[in-house]
Amino acid sequence: MRLIKKILPRTLLGRSLIILIVPVVLIQVITTYMFFDRHWNKMNTRLAYALSGEIATLLSLVQSDSSPENVQKTDLYFKAFLDLSVRYDAGAPLPEKQSLGRGAIWETAMVKKLRAQLDAQIEKDFVVQTNFKNREIAVYVQMKDGVLKISFPQRRLFSSSGYVFLLWMMGSSLLLLLVAVVFMRNQIRPIRKLAVAAERFGKGRDTPSFKPEGALEVRQAANAFLDMRRRIQRQISQRTEMLAGVSHDLRTPLTRMKLQLEMLPDSQDVRDLKADVHDMERMIHGYLDFVRGDGDEQYASVEIASIFEKLAAGLKHQNVRVSLDDVEKGLRLMVRPMAFERALGNIMNNASKYAQHIWVKASQEDKKIQIQIEDDGPGIPEALYDEVFKPFVRGDSSRNAETGGVGLGLAITMDIVHAHGGKITLSPSSYGGLCVTLRMP
Repeated sequence: MRLIKKILPRTLLGRSLIILIVPVVLIQVITTYMFFDRHWNKMNTRLAYALSGEIATLLSLVQSDSSPENVQKTDLYFKAFLDLSVRYDAGAPLPEKQSLGRGAIWETAMVKKLRAQLDAQIEKDFVVQTNFKNREIAVYVQMKDGVLKISFPQRRLFSSSGYVFLLWMMGSSLLLLLVAVVFMRNQIRPIRKLAVAAERFGKGRDTPSFKPEGALEVRQAANAFLDMRRRIQRQISQRTEMLAGVSHDLRTPLTRMKLQLEMLPDSQDVRDLKADVHDMERMIHGYLDFVRGDGDEQYASVEIASIFEKLAAGLKHQNVRVSLDDVEKGLRLMVRPMAFERALGNIMNNASKYAQHIWVKASQEDKKIQIQIEDDGPGIPEALYDEVFKPFVRGDSSRNAETGGVGLGLAITMDIVHAHGGKITLSPSSYGGLCVTLRMP
């Protein structure tokens, strides 16, 4: 069963063509076998029987009188009416038997049938020699004082109906197969368009030119996809509008609180309140960044090395060393530039809070670009590798504002990477900290 799955094509077009081709091939094989076993074989036997009877009649005429005049008269008669050429070689020996070699199947079968019929109707020794290149056959018969040669064209034993039948059968099958291929491609094209539209929508790209087409079932699936896309876009739009209102409503009282705190005399309680207000603003910004997404930013080709150089420049003031020696120059990705830079920035900012040195690698493998960001920090337990990608989950359980945010950085990064069709994984770093690996198409 596994072997069959490996042999079968993976595409719907390939499997559909197999469903069409296999029955046609089986029908052709069965029909060809029945044709050669019944029709062609029987017809060849009858032709060989008739020709052997004519040769036996000719032998009886020459055997009674082998004079040159009688042989010449017999040759003229049989050549004119039966297409047989007769020659008598007095005192000549019988030639050696000829091997059939590797001729066509029907030619070999044709000669075997002739020999079998000659054995049944002629009591003398004979030899059959063929010249398929010139389409001639000769029968040498041992006479009393010489050898009688009877030659005739190949068509006396062979009918072209076999060729015609095979050509018609193969030609019509190829024509029908071509029609089936064209038809199946036209039927599968809407399915491919639907798959491409779903993939593009899943990556945040618009598909304005997509419309339902094809068979009824494909149209139903396409209409269901369009309805789903409209509902998702409507929900995203409503969520964005709601968050814009929430942002305004929350920032207004926070602004009033900040103004009131500035008017109060300086004290430890006032400083604590200012810190709390600052934390609230930071959390609100983090929440909004997580749920807002990246709007209608368009895809563009960006160079990976330039993004990391920009991010590394921003970390210099934090006394964090960033090594970019293993980033291949010229590697480019088709991404949403701001969103992708934000994802890489979240990873490097997280590393900079705990590490003193960050190593970045970027290379192309199997038509995918692999990016590794490693650090020499304390890392996180392997049990939390999956948990830290969940919203509001932090590797540092203390929620210290100096060492991290509200636990949305990696969640935002994972959403951005997945939206671009990539994958993100965590593993221990060879430098002692954490290694974040991105595989982007």
